[in-house]
Amino acid sequence: MEKTAKIYVAGHKGLVGSAIFRKLQEQGYTNLVYRTSKELDLRNPNAVEEFFGEEKIDYVFLAAAKVGGIVANNEYPADFIRDNLLIQTNVIDSAYRHGVKKLLFLGSTCIYPKLAPQPLKEEYLLTGELEPTNDAYAIAKIAGIKMCQSYNKQYGTKYISVMPTNLYGPNDNFDLKTSHVLPALIRKFHEAKINNDPYVEVWGTGAPLREFLYSDDLADACVYLMNHYDGDEIVNIGVGKDLPIKELAEKIKNVVDYEGEIQFDTTKPDGTPRKLVDVTKLNSLGWQATTSLEEGLKKAYTWFLENEKEAIKA
Repeated sequence: MEKTAKIYVAGHKGLVGSAIFRKLQEQGYTNLVYRTSKELDLRNPNAVEEFFGEEKIDYVFLAAAKVGGIVANNEYPADFIRDNLLIQTNVIDSAYRHGVKKLLFLGSTCIYPKLAPQPLKEEYLLTGELEPTNDAYAIAKIAGIKMCQSYNKQYGTKYISVMPTNLYGPNDNFDLKTSHVLPALIRKFHEAKINNDPYVEVWGTGAPLREFLYSDDLADACVYLMNHYDGDEIVNIGVGKDLPIKELAEKIKNVVDYEGEIQFDTTKPDGTPRKLVDVTKLNSLGWQATTSLEEGLKKAYTWFLENEKEAIKA
């Protein structure tokens, strides 16, 4: 990407989009385009078409999506499949119609079968049943991947798809009803500390294994791949290491400096037993993560403390 190219970051205020936006600024890209969801509803095809017609975009990072944890995915499956299909379809098609040079589509590792072998290799896509607690979201993301590949095949576009593992960092979602496990635990431990609560309740058994990637590392990988990868196949983005939720809870407890107990509510669902990505392909392309989980948790908690009111409202 040329430093003066017009680059559109869709979803620039979210966890992923804001990290990509910061990374582009850090690396000297000077012509960045963005719109809030109030300014541009990506679910509206006419609005998206008009936006691309006016702006003459060169490159697109498609980080806009409706996302959430187990509770949100279970309660609002129609919202997840509808909104994500609309956003993807409108942005990808308008990018093609208006001559965008290259587009990067952000998927998720929840696209892989629930019981796929670990670590998850890119070729495991569509080889088994999905995790039922988030299949609506996963199916939408799979459709986005296939749409990028189909446009490449039929129209000769350069649309690449990346599959990040579980993410965390600045501008994360800390709403306890809709957030993912890591930000939810940061908020729970922080509030328990402030309120002098004797224990923090964690959903499930604590046994499931999860991998976590700091959002700034993801952003660095996305910009790197935009500049160095033109392949049609998906690329996993992760750290290549995981840990039990129980151990994650202990680490967050220590970072927050909470002195109470941790209790596990085993009546609540665990979700997928393990979700570790194989990053062999990414590493072979010349990129690997640099932020340790301990360092990332400290940064994430510091950001939460500095932005607590906004973080909880969002």
